[in-house]
Amino acid sequence: MQLNISDIIRILPHSYPFLLVDRVIECDPGKSIKAIKNVTFNEPFFTGHFPNHPVMPGVLIVEALAQASAICVLSKENQDTIKNKVVYFMSIENAKFRKPVTPGDTLILQSKVKNARLGACKLECIAYVGEEKVAEATILAMLNDIKE
Repeated sequence: MQLNISDIIRILPHSYPFLLVDRVIECDPGKSIKAIKNVTFNEPFFTGHFPNHPVMPGVLIVEALAQASAICVLSKENQDTIKNKVVYFMSIENAKFRKPVTPGDTLILQSKVKNARLGACKLECIAYVGEEKVAEATILAMLNDIKE
């Protein structure tokens, strides 16, 4: 399954400037996902990180991986259920950053569900630019009801 930005906005509760997934290339709902974040110089974080040497903050790369993971988990739910659910981080383990991500890069976000039970899931996540691994992390997340 592929998703465009309109589909992503219907699934995730995030909005600009914090929506960090532009397109889903492949998704096996509840199992795996491959998505894209186009990194442009217009990103608001580049004005301060670092002005003369713009680098995407590692924490935002992990957030992009988490958002892609949330799409994977939520995409197996029906549209009515998605409206009332949110995916929260529980932990981030073994985060590694291997190469800077800079304006002009296309960040490829891959996530695989390793196990899921009782509304929680463990995901193995890797970010690439081209064929080169730039970051990886294991994310534990929980599907929860939105509190109003």
